[in-house]
Amino acid sequence: MRKFRIFLGYSVLILIAISMLYPFFAMINLSFVDNSEIFSHAGRIFHPDMTLDNYKNVFNDIPLSLYFLNSLVVALITTIGQVIFASLAGYAFARMNFKYKNALFLIILITMLIPPQVNIIPLFFLMRELHLIDTYQALILPGLFGGFGIFLMRQYFLGLPKDLEESAKIDGCNLFESFFKIALPLALPAVATLSIFTFVTTWNSFMWPLIVTNSESMRTLPVGLAIYKGSFREITLWGELLACSVICTVPVIGVFLLGKKYFISDILQGGVKE
Repeated sequence: MRKFRIFLGYSVLILIAISMLYPFFAMINLSFVDNSEIFSHAGRIFHPDMTLDNYKNVFNDIPLSLYFLNSLVVALITTIGQVIFASLAGYAFARMNFKYKNALFLIILITMLIPPQVNIIPLFFLMRELHLIDTYQALILPGLFGGFGIFLMRQYFLGLPKDLEESAKIDGCNLFESFFKIALPLALPAVATLSIFTFVTTWNSFMWPLIVTNSESMRTLPVGLAIYKGSFREITLWGELLACSVICTVPVIGVFLLGKKYFISDILQGGVKE
């Protein structure tokens, strides 16, 4: 009976995995098929006449390389900035004692309850007053700070034993050295999680880049592809749209694969010897 339950559990998991992975496989597979043959070959796993024309046409029709570069720059800088500020603030709330600490942290938690759409108009007017519309600064600055990141890092630092940091202080380390040499390396799982969430959110962001960018040279990938899809055409070029989708997906999958090993890492792995 136990073996049957194990077999049934694995069977269900395999079916769920197949149902989730098949759309991605179909997207990649059909992106190499000519537009005129996509619907007639949709059920096939392999196609005899695979072509790169869809990818070539996309790069010829729109400045896809520029869109990709803009999205990559914005996502990377936002992710790095978010990790730095959230780690420092989270460590301060977890380890330091200062006036109104709990009240400030409560305000940060309250900001997590505010829908992002509510902040769009005030942020737009702020960027306009600062003359930052249609610049990288307007795309990056609002994403550098977030209540979720501070909350995540604070909770993780609270779970770390203070003995390691106290030992470091005895050895002559100051507060910043204890943070960078002891606490931050042990918090790699939380840092990786925050980095992946921030990168994916920034990479897929559409509404804010659409509002604060005017010129084609500053468009990010989601905005550029949405305009390309909505352009006036006699027929929908499904092959080229699928090729664009593949290009949009590859960086997100790559970032996840780079950070996945830290997701379930033990908090004290390598930090304390038995």
